[in-house]
Amino acid sequence: MRIVSITDVHGDRRKAEALSRVLSREDFDILLIAGDVTNFSNAETAREVLGPLLDLGVPTLAVHGNCDGRDVPALLEELGVGVHDRRREIKGVGFIGIGGSNITPFNTIWELTEDEIRAILERNYRPGDVILSHVPPRNTKTDLTHSGLHVGSSALREFIEAREPPLVVVGHIHEARAVDKIGKTVIVNPGPLFRGHYAVIDFDEREKRVENVELLRL
Repeated sequence: MRIVSITDVHGDRRKAEALSRVLSREDFDILLIAGDVTNFSNAETAREVLGPLLDLGVPTLAVHGNCDGRDVPALLEELGVGVHDRRREIKGVGFIGIGGSNITPFNTIWELTEDEIRAILERNYRPGDVILSHVPPRNTKTDLTHSGLHVGSSALREFIEAREPPLVVVGHIHEARAVDKIGKTVIVNPGPLFRGHYAVIDFDEREKRVENVELLRL
């Protein structure tokens, strides 16, 4: 299975259009969108941004980010791509989603306590599932800010350590574009699409393991 993953579009339709042109020439199986489709904007903006990507006709799963408007999660459900606090299966691979972020100092639109994040994971996860989360796990390359602070979710980290999912795709921290591991788990932060970043992940759906990750740029 070839997975294309993006995050943090922040309303940049032109970047979404540019990526769709690139992907229209590529062979891949699923598109994962790890949140912040908009930049504190509404479902109308999200629909415009997502349009070129959904027109590719490839199975797509998405969660909202902490900067998406209040009506964006409902739009994702309407479009048939929303996976926040639920589980979907594509080609024999399970995917579960966590939208929003952990608590930030900025009082953004969608924030969850660590207990809420933990409950979503416990409610939905089955062994071998891929986790699509806007917020990264704490103390990895994928949650490190410019100021040197690790600001990811401790609950997500603890869950990964205990359950060892094969792959966790994240976003949220723009400068933390990276691939990292916690035990056997591969964590991928593709970097923000509004800066032209995305990732391609080769995933063995039978063995439930990551074979290769490429961090790419438009």
